Amino acid sequence: MTVAQDISKASPLGRLNPLTLFAVCLAYLAAAATSFDAGFQISVVVLVAAVLLAVQRVPPLLLLVLMVPFVLFGMGFITTNLLFRRDSDFAVHLAGSESGAALSAGLTLSLRALACGAVSILFALSVDPGAFVRALIAYLRFPARLGYALFVAMQLVPDLLAEAAHLRMARAMRTGRPVGRVPGPSEMAGLMVPLLAFAVRRAGRSAVAMEARGFGALPARAMVGVPGFSWRDAAFGLTSLAVLAPLLVF
Repeated sequence: MTVAQDISKASPLGRLNPLTLFAVCLAYLAAAATSFDAGFQISVVVLVAAVLLAVQRVPPLLLLVLMVPFVLFGMGFITTNLLFRRDSDFAVHLAGSESGAALSAGLTLSLRALACGAVSILFALSVDPGAFVRALIAYLRFPARLGYALFVAMQLVPDLLAEAAHLRMARAMRTGRPVGRVPGPSEMAGLMVPLLAFAVRRAGRSAVAMEARGFGALPARAMVGVPGFSWRDAAFGLTSLAVLAPLLVF
């Protein structure tokens, strides 16, 4: 999460309003989810990868690591169609393959998963989570309580990882054993109760903080640091839609 925030703040797309990039990503996701054309899916993956590498300056190794879950998910479609022969006639028809071509249907669905995953990675690495939540509250009337809960959740995840690392180090010092790279099943079971207690304490403090801030007391709230709109948002939105339209047509 820290790496994503650093990339988003230092990137050109990080200067845009988060809602602009959110709307563009939603448009591309909707197109990728409803299209079964293999050429369109490949074009989306190549386009997003080019933006991440050339514009966002994302390290190629990081991009490959982030794409691994989507590659595995796409391979599941291929193996399912090959092993169980449960190919979708609708998907095969839209892909331009012969009816019953299990491999073609699996590849088409796999490319769709890769395209959706690439667009999701672009959004995650280009938007500051805090600015996105503030924009949701300010412009889309997102409930302030839920927004503050999202802030707490974003801070809780790295804090839980740090607390787990401290607990593992303390146990290693007490037992005289080196800290392993990956915790084993017994060590994970021993960390569950302390981490749960840590999360419960943080939840109590967050509830007190929300009460102190008077959430729900007034219908309108003053906000600081709300991202605004500029000519960059209009230029980026029109350019993105202008690129999407010919991809859908051809």
